[in-house]
Amino acid sequence: MRSLLPNSSVTVIIPAGGSGERLGAALPKALVAFAGRTLIEHCVSNIAPIANQIIVAAPSGYEDQFRALLGDDVLVVTGGVTRADSVRAALAHSTSDFILVHDAARSLASSDLAGRVIDALVAGEKAVIPVLPVIDTIKEINSNGYVLSTHKRSDLRAVQTPQGFDAATLKEAHASSRDATDDAALVEAMNIPVKTVEGEERALKITLPADLATAQRVLLGDQSADIRVGVGTDAHAFSADPSREMWLAGLLWPHEIGVDGHSDGDVAAHAICDALFSAAQLGDLGSNYGVAEPEWAGASGAKLLQETLRRITAAGFAINNVSVQIVGNRPKIGPRRAEAIAALSRALADAPVSISATTTDGLGFTGEGKGISAIASVLLTATDRIS
Repeated sequence: MRSLLPNSSVTVIIPAGGSGERLGAALPKALVAFAGRTLIEHCVSNIAPIANQIIVAAPSGYEDQFRALLGDDVLVVTGGVTRADSVRAALAHSTSDFILVHDAARSLASSDLAGRVIDALVAGEKAVIPVLPVIDTIKEINSNGYVLSTHKRSDLRAVQTPQGFDAATLKEAHASSRDATDDAALVEAMNIPVKTVEGEERALKITLPADLATAQRVLLGDQSADIRVGVGTDAHAFSADPSREMWLAGLLWPHEIGVDGHSDGDVAAHAICDALFSAAQLGDLGSNYGVAEPEWAGASGAKLLQETLRRITAAGFAINNVSVQIVGNRPKIGPRRAEAIAALSRALADAPVSISATTTDGLGFTGEGKGISAIASVLLTATDRIS
């Protein structure tokens, strides 16, 4: 996974007030689930690697439900009546140089797509949108259903999200209080050029039940494949030794006191290893890297991840996806999330990784500030495994 984070910071705004009516659901579209997670969870997971800040504008009355799903690193605000109102509500909390506005309905859009948008912004563009060629002939009709004109297909593009903007430009565009289903349209009205970059097929918009089926095929691929799911956990107490270094998610956290443990105590890396072994039916973290084995004393989380990858690969498995949630009061993950995702992904040979973080509202040993824990889930595909 290449590092997508530029020198300047990035806020992602997700207006999530759409209705789930056309999906046959009596709740907001972003809370509709497929492949084991809600649309908003898929969306945040895929966009997180490039974000310094993520703001979700939730429908009124559903804010706490969104917060419970997304954790403390995602700021949930109350959205407005229209999409533009929701974007404006989120803009008031943005702290970044660049802003991406992204639809929860395009929950499978990749971080690579977002990276292309950000690269163009860093290069000096003020507004950037991803597009795909239009393959159908498009005709303009009147209210009676008669054709008025046929548009030249080669000049047309289908627009996707995330759409990216210089922060000042987007804020000025929304200061007009006009409504729009497309933020770039507001910028166009200001006579500011809007740059296009190549979109991607997986950034499809999920609107109808058939779209959910398509999205599931995109996410899981061949349904005849041998898919395995693993869950892993790890927890450590903070050390009484003030010189103990804090290693977490493959990174050193300066000015933080670390945790006691046989290795470096990286709970995120350890939970992922545990989940990988579980999915591959190769035991668990303790049975593979026991305290009785001196070669793992002081081992880094990255080293354990690399060795775990070697072992599950030898057993005939490939990683589809890794997700880890860090539970604790400190350190604050948000400012270094993209860096942490890159470190974990690099240790796993560029496997897709997402990170979230939460506290426990003062409950338990993590809430009392006595330690830190992590919960990981992984998706593996059996390749040439011999039964």
